[in-house]
Amino acid sequence: MSIIRKVGWLVFILSMFANTVYAADEKLSGREIVSQCDIKYPGEDQTSELTISMKDKSGNQRKTVYFRVWKDLKGAEGIVDKMTLFTVFPPDAKGAAFMRVAYKEKNAEQSIYLPNLRKIRKVSVRDLSDSFLGSDLTYGDISYRAISEDTHNYVRTDRDKQGSEFFVVESIPKEAKPQYSKKISWFHNTKKPAECVKVRVDYFDTKGALLKRQRLKWQKVDDAWVWDKVLVENAQTFHSSFFEVKKVKINTNVDEDWFSERRLRLGLE
Repeated sequence: MSIIRKVGWLVFILSMFANTVYAADEKLSGREIVSQCDIKYPGEDQTSELTISMKDKSGNQRKTVYFRVWKDLKGAEGIVDKMTLFTVFPPDAKGAAFMRVAYKEKNAEQSIYLPNLRKIRKVSVRDLSDSFLGSDLTYGDISYRAISEDTHNYVRTDRDKQGSEFFVVESIPKEAKPQYSKKISWFHNTKKPAECVKVRVDYFDTKGALLKRQRLKWQKVDDAWVWDKVLVENAQTFHSSFFEVKKVKINTNVDEDWFSERRLRLGLE
């Protein structure tokens, strides 16, 4: 199934949840919507299988499958979270590993293990606009961003053909040199306010032109919200990335050893 066909059924699935939580005449601020719908509990830690499929404008595709380990450090010692990815596919990349430690006040630290060289190398993150693993998402896109860093404006409420409602919110960054001039997000207005989630984001470049569009489908594992399938399409390069998360386990008390150079070398042994 092609990435374009995947997004077709993804949009269809998102449109099936046709319920309304707020009265039509009740006006919510953009900040309130983002606070309710965009900030979700991800669990204290996670393990999962992450597949990233990328397609260029010529139709060439590349797929990589990782075993992913993540842990929330909640700002302890200035650390936001830690993540390690172990490559399990394709076969010629099996054994390669990637580790990232994200900080509150400085750029993340990254390390990669290359089994053919038997070496661990540090990889610098020069800017949050750098691509995450060659995909159409950047490190800034997958990093925590405080609500106060943007001005959030309620734009309108959209309704699809099935009757589902979506709050549309424009978020404008406050920093002097932002990665994007603005983002416009669609949040699914569900029957239960706690289940309102973000299903689409349009990213605009610093000149105000549409740069890329992200569509999201979520899965709930216990009390945590985790990506299920996510498609990102770049409107300027015609490159796309498809993310799929399976075999999710939440709050398993992930050991710190998973985020060590020793573990990078050992892999999944």
